[in-house]
Amino acid sequence: MKEEDVNRCQIQEWYPKFKSVSIRTFIHELPESFVQYLLDDSGPFLLPASISNEDAFPNRIHNPEEEEDYQASEGSGDEAEALSAPCFPELELKIKESIETLGGAIFPKLNWSAPKDSAWISTSGTLRCTTFSEIALLLRSSDSLIHDLCHAYDSCSDKTMSRPPKFFLILRKWYPRFQPEMEFRCFVKGQKLVGISQREVTTFYPVLCEKKNKVEVLIEEFFNDNVRVKFESDDYTFDVYVTEDERVKVLDFNPWGAFTLPLLFTWEELEQKAREGDDLELRIVESRCGVRPGLKTAVPYDYLDVSAGSGWDQFLRNASEELQQQTKSPEAGA
Repeated sequence: MKEEDVNRCQIQEWYPKFKSVSIRTFIHELPESFVQYLLDDSGPFLLPASISNEDAFPNRIHNPEEEEDYQASEGSGDEAEALSAPCFPELELKIKESIETLGGAIFPKLNWSAPKDSAWISTSGTLRCTTFSEIALLLRSSDSLIHDLCHAYDSCSDKTMSRPPKFFLILRKWYPRFQPEMEFRCFVKGQKLVGISQREVTTFYPVLCEKKNKVEVLIEEFFNDNVRVKFESDDYTFDVYVTEDERVKVLDFNPWGAFTLPLLFTWEELEQKAREGDDLELRIVESRCGVRPGLKTAVPYDYLDVSAGSGWDQFLRNASEELQQQTKSPEAGA
């Protein structure tokens, strides 16, 4: 993988070429001060002060007595100044205008990635945002965005930099009727479409079994007509969404291999398919037994890590020991 392959997958690079076959998107260059805010983990977690008095948690219950106690404990003078929230008024105004133009709700991402791992912290449990404060909360809470900020080029054979010179905040129109089962990841090797996978692999959708053949034809035609010639890399992946009226919309591009998930394939399988010239294959979760819960990305990694020594491993061990003790106790047999 080359740096140019990674760069082509930045949304601000590919979106102008595919705007007519994608979803409505606004792109804002981020000031370096905001990038440093996202990277800073040296102090307390502070959301930016909003010039519009927006609240990332609008439904929370405010307790004036607790807030007074907190303010009193902050101290005064230099100490209080050190805890003051950052403010990005120009960026906030631009974001507010874009959100209104896009219908009042968006989902955010940076150059490559969306903060899917922090969706749990939002009031809706999704990436849906209506204010700058909500966007800042998702971005600041995300671990996965560290990839964009610090590690985007780690897998490049010709690596010369650790981060792009500029970062962008991407605002994409939120569609409330979006059906996750109709999103697919497509794998291209040597400019040939070699595989398609259901994107949301943590759920079994019976309707996909009926639509599988039609979806494969639609995506292959879309690739040949709209993607193959326009996208300049030889090896890459792209995500698409198939609408109810059978139109295909491109959502994202990602490099081949590296940090990109192969979902229902393995990279070895895809490489072999490309070498042997196998026919295109679309894979879906065909039963409840085929779901991949380990690929859930809408929660922090700590929630998923069940390896030896992890928090979940210790919790399960303790639960198992307690169950055994209860089973052996005299009361259990009564």
